[in-house]
Amino acid sequence: MNDSRLLSLGALRARRPGAVLLALLLSAGTGSAHALPGFAEVRQAHRSSETELLSREGEVLQRQRTDASVRRGDWVALADVSHALRTALVFSEDQRFYEHSGVDWAAVSAAAWGNLWNQRTRGASTITMQLAGLLDGDWRQGPGGRSVVQKLGQTVAAQVLDRRWRKDQILEAYLNLVPFRGEIVGIDALARSLFGKAPHGLDAREAAIAAALVRAPNASPERVGRRACGVLQALAPEDAAARDCAAMELLTASVLQRRQWPASEGVAPHLARRLLAQPWARGQTRVRSTLSAPVQRFAVQSLQQHLRELQGRNVEDGAVVVLDNATGDVLAWVGSSGALSQAAEVDGVIALRQPGSTLKPFLYAQAIAERRLTAASLIEDSSAHIATQSGLYIPQNYDRRFKGWVSARTALASSLNVPAVRTLVMVTPEAFFTQLRRLGLPLRESGGYYGYSLALGSAEVPLLQLTNAYRALANGGQMAPARWDPQAAGARQAAPVQALDARAAFIVGDMLSDNMARAPTFGTDSVLATRFWTAVKTGTSKDMRDNWAVGWSQRYTVGVWVGNASGDAMHSVSGTSGAAPVWAAIMAHLHARLPSRTPQAPAGVVRQAVRFGPDPASGQPLESARSEWFVAGTQQDMFAMDSGMAAPGGKARGAAAASSARISRPVDGTVLAIDPDIPPDRQRVQLAARPTGGASAAGWKDAGLRWRLVSLPGSPPAPQSEIGRGAAAAWMPWPGRHRIELLDAAGQVLDSVQVEVRGAGVAGVR
Repeated sequence: MNDSRLLSLGALRARRPGAVLLALLLSAGTGSAHALPGFAEVRQAHRSSETELLSREGEVLQRQRTDASVRRGDWVALADVSHALRTALVFSEDQRFYEHSGVDWAAVSAAAWGNLWNQRTRGASTITMQLAGLLDGDWRQGPGGRSVVQKLGQTVAAQVLDRRWRKDQILEAYLNLVPFRGEIVGIDALARSLFGKAPHGLDAREAAIAAALVRAPNASPERVGRRACGVLQALAPEDAAARDCAAMELLTASVLQRRQWPASEGVAPHLARRLLAQPWARGQTRVRSTLSAPVQRFAVQSLQQHLRELQGRNVEDGAVVVLDNATGDVLAWVGSSGALSQAAEVDGVIALRQPGSTLKPFLYAQAIAERRLTAASLIEDSSAHIATQSGLYIPQNYDRRFKGWVSARTALASSLNVPAVRTLVMVTPEAFFTQLRRLGLPLRESGGYYGYSLALGSAEVPLLQLTNAYRALANGGQMAPARWDPQAAGARQAAPVQALDARAAFIVGDMLSDNMARAPTFGTDSVLATRFWTAVKTGTSKDMRDNWAVGWSQRYTVGVWVGNASGDAMHSVSGTSGAAPVWAAIMAHLHARLPSRTPQAPAGVVRQAVRFGPDPASGQPLESARSEWFVAGTQQDMFAMDSGMAAPGGKARGAAAASSARISRPVDGTVLAIDPDIPPDRQRVQLAARPTGGASAAGWKDAGLRWRLVSLPGSPPAPQSEIGRGAAAAWMPWPGRHRIELLDAAGQVLDSVQVEVRGAGVAGVR
């Protein structure tokens, strides 16, 4: 035997048979006791039931509970436990803790004497003996109490512990391992759950309650309160609060009902859940992420602050992604607005939403790369009726107005819908669908399924992938996956692929950075106009359900979504009032001390001075002269409309075709459809005339031009025949087949076109 204090088996055999059994039990207990771990080993093996998500700087961003079986906090050093608690615990559980050698033999004798005379005693289990039971499950008390073997083994183990460990180590380990109430284990979990503070902040009354819970973890609040009052009275008899046991019981009852330590808290709950679900993160107490703590915190703050400012407009949710252009690291992942949301658990970063106009940059980039368009090419923004298999597709602009002939630069920067659809007609939905898939957007259907509405964002995409596709524009068309899992295989060195022509990506970036090009829709003082170089695009989905702002600077790409997780429509929230202010605030924060310079043009891009021809309606240049970027080989210096354009089918527009004016909008044979979702008296068709022959714009613009409507046989008569005056007018469409005539001051018909208006009826139209 290793312990000289144990009797030899031979000596015991010489006495009585029962002594042999006792020696065998002590021998078995001694073997197990000598296998007890050391203090450093116990501390190192301690695992919190929580896992902390760390930023790239090492700061804690989120704490997430990952062990559902127990609630255990971090290991707390004895010096970080309040003196009041240490004193109360030793007094309550083991008053001679610093005097005995692991077993309080005086208490054992008193307990034995009490059992003999059937008297209640305090009990003989010391803190050291309890710790031995916590360290070795063989000595842990079961429902029926400990057996004789367990008691003997626990006694031997306590003495071994007392020889090997210092008293402060025993008390520290005990405080971190002792169960308190329910699932709560250890002083850190107790202090944070019941008292909402760190262990060093517990006062005398709280310490007395904690000490009482050790003796009876699952006792009633009244019983715990009475015992706590007794502990407090013994430790501070002169304290008036100690004598008020009724108040102590009320405090205890209140404390035991609290759960002030939430299962999760921090500023990155959605990424924390996603990361901690990865196989490599299991069992870890700290997991490092790609997030930047300052960027994450500012993104959360900016989103919540702006949503509070939108109070009353039925918008409560939002999401933010910030990417490092060079590495693809996710620097901010804000999945929801937190407490402002009724669906805070929904992760808006990966939720599928309609992106609206934010897909347009990729469409124009593809058209430029395929040499179907240049940034200066003219596209007509007017009523369009595109025949599809399911009927006519009639796109509308956000403001329900048409701008006439505009350049591709203006059409994209001002987010005009009709030119985008006309561009998709050139590119084709299937080709555009393939391009979007190359950029990493997980479209679930085919291009034919979405049709021409794909130009306006009818497909559903996640914010993360959409923002990363914009990052490809920032990187010259090179696409690589965003990196949010630093341990994922291949994530660190993912090789980029050329998903988009680098020249087209540069030109589109220049178009989206042009504040003057977006002025027709957003004005010159838009929130999108930053003090440093950025390229940005907004988008709004059907019925105001989703609002987006995605853009990039020299170093960062930022994507913002604002809406409702439930899919409810927002009230009067536009592209510049919804997501854009959040985007602008985050960009300003990122570049508070960091410049963002204009990108350098790649090889194969040339700059050319361009001029534009006259507007058919006003005679003024369609757009101001400027210097424009082109893919080499597509440049030209003049962009204008052909003044000798024939009518559809090559037919002249009647005898007046060679007169001083003709109709430029609408074209002959146009079919219009009244939108049932818009009040009829709010819908208008733009009418425009342009000079012909030798007439000058100044000579005919105010020459008394009039517009007349003639309803054709079989159509309900229109309420009025004269529908406008001047070179341009707006006509409220009337169901039926009509002839629109352009008359001069003398009443002579200069030109005419036939149109058909389809709708549900004429009720309510005045």
